[in-house]
Amino acid sequence: MKERIILIIYRALLPALFILAFPGWIVKMIRRGGFGTALNERLGIYFSEIDYEPNGAVHLHAVSVGETILALKLLREWSSTFPYARFVLATGTSTGHDTATRASIPNLRVTYSPLDFPWMVKSYLRRFEPAKILLIEGEIWPNLLRICDKKKIPVMLANARVSPRSAKRFQKFSPLLQPFFSRLDAVCIQEKEHEALWQQLGVPPENIHFTGSLKFDPQSVNPPTPRSDFAEMLAAFGENRPVILAASTFPGEEILIAEAIHAADPNFLPVIVPRHAERRSEVFQDLSQVGFSVTLRSMFPEKIATGDKQVFVIDSTGELATWTAHADSVIIGKSFQSHGGQNPAEAIIASKPLILGPHMENFQPLVRNLLAVGGALTAVNQSAITTAIQTSLLPTESKRLTENASRILSLHQGATQRHLKVLQTGSEHA
Repeated sequence: MKERIILIIYRALLPALFILAFPGWIVKMIRRGGFGTALNERLGIYFSEIDYEPNGAVHLHAVSVGETILALKLLREWSSTFPYARFVLATGTSTGHDTATRASIPNLRVTYSPLDFPWMVKSYLRRFEPAKILLIEGEIWPNLLRICDKKKIPVMLANARVSPRSAKRFQKFSPLLQPFFSRLDAVCIQEKEHEALWQQLGVPPENIHFTGSLKFDPQSVNPPTPRSDFAEMLAAFGENRPVILAASTFPGEEILIAEAIHAADPNFLPVIVPRHAERRSEVFQDLSQVGFSVTLRSMFPEKIATGDKQVFVIDSTGELATWTAHADSVIIGKSFQSHGGQNPAEAIIASKPLILGPHMENFQPLVRNLLAVGGALTAVNQSAITTAIQTSLLPTESKRLTENASRILSLHQGATQRHLKVLQTGSEHA
């Protein structure tokens, strides 16, 4: 009875939420592109021949680009075990769709995940008849779970994410969430301490599996390697300039970090990678207005800005790991002017000293453990960032930071294989 009432309320609110979100979604599509990538599939409308669809495949749902990258990581490992298995990766954004398509994984159909309206979900399930659905990190959709339960389609949650803020929400609304979370056939949790919370949400204890984090598993990811063409680009700004990489920055952080890098040493080269490449014009203008000579990756080599305060802005996608390989020190974005932080694992795997802002909430308890052993430096303002940059480049400090950080990350070693042990159950002939 309680579930029915919750569903009635949810289904009544869903159209209103869609209407409110629609304008922002359109703006994102204009900025990022994607109108030509079968967005009709988000509505459960398909134009391609149904005879060519991989019925009975394993499906992965990854809404964001970050989740798509994790899904691809799982798929590559899974395919190495079962090379003839078929997969469908359903994304929620055009950038995620593009990332999945460019991965060129054999036997993979890339589509869009349907919006959680019952008729759209049913259309999706009728077309593909998935053997099972794996949700990445935190995309729990009530109608999808309920309909899959009725159709006996197993639904599992991989790399279950619990930030401090989401933990509070889960605890507050657990009575309302239990009817839906209890339908999950397996939940792979990143931290042992989160087990009690998932039980509170209604997941049976036998369906909760401690696997560690896919994001932080160093075993299934090769350290990024430098590229000669990237080195040539950096050399165009001057030979032997230490590279300070600002990774996945958000609005307001580019000026703060660039000023701090220049204050640390005018010879240091700031290389800034905005989280969203479509912000290129905004970042260019902001930095130019405060006196920096800005070169965009997309303008290289036609327009290389000269001057005493050069900044190289990487306005492309899919290159962050490789630029990390060329860095001497890495500053993690979304941790200074915005909250939540970005994934520090790539920098750790690349053996680069880390500098973090005060807002890394989305990556606890990893960050807490890093700081406890001296695996990262923290900074709360521009002056502190400057000091941290100078410290991170001292040979003894750089070695200490990278070794301590690698030791913490090694606690998640094997997480991908542990995930597959849970998720592959019954999939030998998928």
